[in-house]
Formats: sequence, structure tokens, C-alpha cells
Amino acid sequence: MKTYFEKAKGFGVLCTADKNGKVDAAVYARPHVMEDNTLAFIMRDRLSYRNVQENPNAAYLFRQDGGGYEGVRLFLTRTGESRDPALLEQMARRKRDTGDPPERVVVFFRVDKTLPLVGDGPAVG
Repeated sequence: MKTYFEKAKGFGVLCTADKNGKVDAAVYARPHVMEDNTLAFIMRDRLSYRNVQENPNAAYLFRQDGGGYEGVRLFLTRTGESRDPALLEQMARRKRDTGDPPERVVVFFRVDKTLPLVGDGPAVG
């Protein structure tokens, strides 16, 4: 999965739900794949982050560039988070150069299930 997300370009959506099951979907960049194969997203204190505080289950849909329906669906469980500034700086793909950075946190997820973008066969990645 690490190689897949390092090379693949595309569009991602993180889906979360609050403790009552009210669903949200938000555009998110490719996840960072950690050494233990958990995924990490840099999140701000917005709806998706608040949802995973209440309900650790999430899904991430990634559609690869190039037309068609290539990509993956990942079913996730939140396992922890870090506010370590050094880790945030290391993981940031875009560097900010003005003003105070917004409050951000690295949230870690275990991958429970992987499916292709369409269908239920074996997933790429």
C-alpha cells in the first residue's frame, strides 16, 4: 500500500460519522502509509476530526487519475493521534509560509478492509 499511495495520483474522500450515525464526506489528500502499515491523515479541528473522536470508524475512497474507475476503498478504524510538531512538519506535503499555521493533528487509522473502487474483487494496492 505504501508504494501505491506514493505513486498514485488522484482524488480522495474521507467519510466519517458522528456517534449518532450522521454521515459526512470530505476531500482529503492521499494518506501517509506508516511503517506498521497504518494510515495517517493530517486533520484540522473540523467536522471529520470531531466525528472520528466520537466514532472511530471511517472509510476512504481514492479514485486514480486517468479516467475510468481505478482506485481503492479503504475501511478504517481510528487508532490514535499525535500533535507532535516535528511529525506534522515531516508529513506535510505542502509547506505554509505565512501566518500562524492552523491547529493540525496527525490521526492514525488501521485498515480493516480494502476493496477496489468498483465491485468487490481484489483491490489494487
